Amino acid sequence: MVQHVFLVGAKSLGAYGGYETFVNKLTEYHQNNPKIKYHVAVKANGQGAGIPDGAIKNEDGYKYHNADCFAISIPEKLGPAQAIYYDCAALKKTIEIIQTENITNPIVYIMTCRIGPFFEHYAKKIRKLGGRIFLNPDGHEWKRAKWSKPVRKYWKYSEKKMVNGSDLIVCDSINIEKYIKKIYHVENTTYIAYGAETEPSKCSEAKYEKWLKDKELKKSEYYLIVGRFVPENNYETMIREYMKSHTKKDFVIITNSNDELLSYLENNLHFKNDKRIKFVGTVYDQELLKKIREGAFGYLHGHEVGGTNPSLLEALGSTKLNLLLDVGFNREVAQDAALYWNKDEGNLAKLIDNCENLDSNELGEKAKNRIKTAYSWQFIANEYSKIFS
Repeated sequence: MVQHVFLVGAKSLGAYGGYETFVNKLTEYHQNNPKIKYHVAVKANGQGAGIPDGAIKNEDGYKYHNADCFAISIPEKLGPAQAIYYDCAALKKTIEIIQTENITNPIVYIMTCRIGPFFEHYAKKIRKLGGRIFLNPDGHEWKRAKWSKPVRKYWKYSEKKMVNGSDLIVCDSINIEKYIKKIYHVENTTYIAYGAETEPSKCSEAKYEKWLKDKELKKSEYYLIVGRFVPENNYETMIREYMKSHTKKDFVIITNSNDELLSYLENNLHFKNDKRIKFVGTVYDQELLKKIREGAFGYLHGHEVGGTNPSLLEALGSTKLNLLLDVGFNREVAQDAALYWNKDEGNLAKLIDNCENLDSNELGEKAKNRIKTAYSWQFIANEYSKIFS
């Protein structure tokens, strides 16, 4: 018997956020599994919409990794409410597919807690059709600095409604699972992390060298950050501390544009006066990005909100020296395979200076082994096949 699984919450499989990468890898590793059939909601338009290489287009969307990807069109004028509309429309379409195709006992796996006030409406319909609802609550979205107080209140309410109304809560972090159990007094949780690769990049040396030349960089002579450009990822602390350090290496920041945050940082730090600080835009070529990670002297990670962070896993799989903000999520993932810093003045600057002559080979091996044993995509895919069956 085939288990039909509907995945709702990723933007598309042509984008490279955390959930997008997760769905991409899950469908890739299960594409030849005759016991699981995936149906994936994807955006037809708007931010994050895109079709991955190798996808076969059809009238509803496209087929990719043997998964049926059904496209959802979003009204352009909705602004921040787009994400809520998208999830609701995806669930409505999911219910239609279940009914039209007479699918028995489907699993609907929803990623993140955006639609709390509307959740019960869709949950009732799915259960009436014999379905079960799995939820990945993501991290502490209500803590993110970018949200106003009313929006944070909405996120917290939404989380409560969805956690209490789901059949199984899949947490990608042990710390998140502890939090969910403690706050909501539920026992129907399980822990399955995100995954990462440890294989060397397939990107050619020539392509990497050209990128280095274009950005005026040298291999092994730069520290790196890859992540969303938002306050809670602690760019201000990292840039300020880097400016205090004595290293001659460049500080390369690969991130999306956020003019408001950039202006704030320049007004407070005047980082443009420090030629080592280099914002180099985005890199969507995943093999090139892996090559850039491999060529970095070290990786800085300042995320403090959320569960298992994909960019941290990717760094541990590719970069020898990883300097991480000392919070529970990051310690849980890297354990003794990284070095840690806090937000006290001078702490990170001193750590950077101490790393100048460090032999990072041992740390690099530990980091790779940590990914191989606990976070490989094969291991993660196997864990998901267990809960889906």
